[in-house]
Amino acid sequence: MEKNKTEKVTRPDYCQYLSVSQTNCTLTDFAEHCERFSHDMINRYLAGDKITPASVWENVKGQIIQTSGGCIIFDDTVIDKNYPYKIGQVRRQYSGNAHGIIRGTGVVTCVYVNPAADRFRITDYRISDPDGDGKTRPDHVKDMSGNCIYRQLRFLTVLMDTWYAAKDLMLYTENLKKLYYCPIKNNRPVDDSGNIRPYRHIRSEMACCPSI
Repeated sequence: MEKNKTEKVTRPDYCQYLSVSQTNCTLTDFAEHCERFSHDMINRYLAGDKITPASVWENVKGQIIQTSGGCIIFDDTVIDKNYPYKIGQVRRQYSGNAHGIIRGTGVVTCVYVNPAADRFRITDYRISDPDGDGKTRPDHVKDMSGNCIYRQLRFLTVLMDTWYAAKDLMLYTENLKKLYYCPIKNNRPVDDSGNIRPYRHIRSEMACCPSI
């Protein structure tokens, strides 16, 4: 079927495709399964559209059911970009899905969860680009935590992955008067004595302090 060259791809068109395509989210796959749009039409749309963190918030803020017992979850993913070589934010980095180093784009997301209502919405995101902006992933988490406070999101708990178990970030979260939980790698030095003892390997600390 010949494509209608005057029709333009819209954001709802692309979002609908993403919502129904669970495994293959490529431009080529979209064009092959859509009678209305050609590969070039979709490519032009993607080259011109930008979904910023601010636009994400504008679209979801009216859908969030807040609660004083809410949680915010910070997590990251690496989008596999093993073949493109002209995307500036693609770099070699560890991927949990691949269980190894791949070429990809790192994305850090912030999700608000209402446990009582069993509802969650993404509220913010950052693209990891340390060579461009000089920020680490914990830096992005700190920025997004500040946004949650500025936007007056009600939450009690912050949940983070092992990657974010960094001293500065944990102190920042404590200063917000929030509970937080993040697993600690077994090679990290820790201290549960209130500075009475020097930092020790976490395995040694767990042997004498099972509460950790």
